Amino acid sequence: MGTGSAESAPEDLRVLARGQGRHGEVALRQRCRAGTVVHELIVNGVFAMDSTETSSERELARLVPGGTARARVLVGGLGLGYTAAEVLDQPNAAGGLVDVVELEPHLVAWARAGVTPVLGRVAADPRTRLQVADIAAVLRGAVEPSGPWDAILLDVDNGPDFLIHGQNAGLYGRQTLQSGYDRLRPGGVLAIWCQGPAPALLETLRTIAPSAEEHRHTVSREGREFSYLIYAVARAAGPSRRVAPVTGPEQQ
Repeated sequence: MGTGSAESAPEDLRVLARGQGRHGEVALRQRCRAGTVVHELIVNGVFAMDSTETSSERELARLVPGGTARARVLVGGLGLGYTAAEVLDQPNAAGGLVDVVELEPHLVAWARAGVTPVLGRVAADPRTRLQVADIAAVLRGAVEPSGPWDAILLDVDNGPDFLIHGQNAGLYGRQTLQSGYDRLRPGGVLAIWCQGPAPALLETLRTIAPSAEEHRHTVSREGREFSYLIYAVARAAGPSRRVAPVTGPEQQ
């Protein structure tokens, strides 16, 4: 009798960490099969992301403009840490600063504890500033950090049509995005990761600046092809200006 194929090998599933907070339950899980280790992020029982295929999240980080070795970057959403880790690997971040804003305090604590290698690496890097906050409030200037930034990279949900937290809907409204755009340094980039096409988001960004573009990134997972989208808008070069905090409800 044979030893069996890799496809029939048993799978080991472990919960590495679980926490309950004001936004619900969040958990980090690890799957091991045939020598492959996959980390998963689960929010309120719903799959948020895993480490099987992270090329599009890393592609988001590569939109940080070049031309400086001291770029300051704002990453909205820690997730499993792949976008922030890729930013830290870019030559233009060699002497820079990466502000990572995450809504869930448990996830930040697990990064500082090194629960997964990538999260631990991001938290341990001296260029990283991990902060628990609502990224929409940060973009509106209501809470720290305040910028300005060379790039703002948002990977908070799966896009405006697939929210992990319902209260994040306001993040994709024009007022919040305009406020974030205004907190870019001249030549800076605002980029948003989405799990599928979001034409209304692209149209909103084009009301902010005609340079808004859609970048399609096709990946293969388990024999199927998926297209992920990154929507990006660049701020024109020119003098910086002081931006006042935005108050009041978001205007969609």
